Amino acid sequence: MRVAPWLLTSMILAATPFPIGAQSAPEGDFNLPPELTILGPTDPSVRKATAIVNGEIITDTDIEHRLNLVLTANRGQVDAAERERLRMQVLRNLIDEKLQIQEARSNEITIPEAEVEQTFARVAQNFKREPKDFAEFLKASGSSDTALKQQIRGELAWSRLLRRRVEPFVNVGDEEVEGIIERLKEAQGSEEYRVGEIFLSATPENKAEVMANAERIAEQIRGGASFIAYARQFSQASSAAVGGDLGWMRAEQLPESIAATIRSMNPGSLGGPVEVPGGIMLVALIDKRQIGSDPRQAVLNMKQIAISFPPGTTEAQTASRVEAFNAATRRGGCGTAEAVAQKFDAEVVANDSLRLGELPEQLQEIVGRLQVGEATPPFGSLADGVRVLILCGRDEGSVSTPSFDQVYAQLNEQRVSMRAQRYLRDLRRDAIIDYR
Repeated sequence: MRVAPWLLTSMILAATPFPIGAQSAPEGDFNLPPELTILGPTDPSVRKATAIVNGEIITDTDIEHRLNLVLTANRGQVDAAERERLRMQVLRNLIDEKLQIQEARSNEITIPEAEVEQTFARVAQNFKREPKDFAEFLKASGSSDTALKQQIRGELAWSRLLRRRVEPFVNVGDEEVEGIIERLKEAQGSEEYRVGEIFLSATPENKAEVMANAERIAEQIRGGASFIAYARQFSQASSAAVGGDLGWMRAEQLPESIAATIRSMNPGSLGGPVEVPGGIMLVALIDKRQIGSDPRQAVLNMKQIAISFPPGTTEAQTASRVEAFNAATRRGGCGTAEAVAQKFDAEVVANDSLRLGELPEQLQEIVGRLQVGEATPPFGSLADGVRVLILCGRDEGSVSTPSFDQVYAQLNEQRVSMRAQRYLRDLRRDAIIDYR
């Protein structure tokens, strides 16, 4: 095959082991000038090693691609100092990932590519994209599908290794599970919390450094960064694979320092960093509810009537129409909703499976006090229209006590997570890691 001269030159230059500028004069038959302007990209396969973990290389490109996964989730909103700190944390995570994959391989555990591709497709679906489009999105964000697939491969391999090497040696007694279920029954009416965690392991020697790191992560999350993204990348608990989600828990099931923090939090807020046995934790309160009976779980059958206002409507005209609309919706309940809508040239929308907790907080309290057939006060604006909600029916919500299997699984997961942290610590201790 004949190779174009300019292409051959590019190939030679890409392989040159010394700076082009070091050549002082044209040499050979190519008649090359001493100073060149390269018109194409250099070979991306020539990558600088940043760390070597038991003989396996982590490159600058690996770090940048993984770092950009984090930045993509946070819409790139970090300054230069924070970016450099995140870069160092990403390197530590990649080292741990190498150790986990190596340990899985030594135990004859490999993850089929088909399984990695299936998981990648599910992640893409979460972003409402097809896998091919998602790969292009990652590339445009400065990362790659290869980087995400490697992270998926590491998570799957470590999970499988723990199931083989750790779970069989974790004991959860039937009496222990029954005792927890009994205490849950006694706690009917008390609050239960859906909690997210970011756990960073720490020793007495590095506790101050880890605490400072946790505080910087907390600052980023409170500034709008994704808790789930940070949990997946930085948390050292097994819950990292699901974005740190611990599910529903009572305060008594959490470390005392975390329980005290959770009790003072509102849903959607972040607590910590807090010292816990073995490290530092950030905790997110995703939601809370009452055990046994939670009004916010009530399923409502409702109708919404919405009126709009043509351009040029004055405030006086608006007030008069809203007053008449309010009076009309106070009579007759759901049965007259369509007639009221026809009178006011309004729209009616019905929903027979709306949970009270899905409504905006301002409406939750109002709707929670309604009797069947009653309507909310009008709400909205001249620009967006004015609406009322009419309650047509209600099925009271309840939260059942967790089953034996659910409690058993939660206890088992907690103990596997603790052993997994010790397992990884031992792998770090025995590893040969060369930083470049």
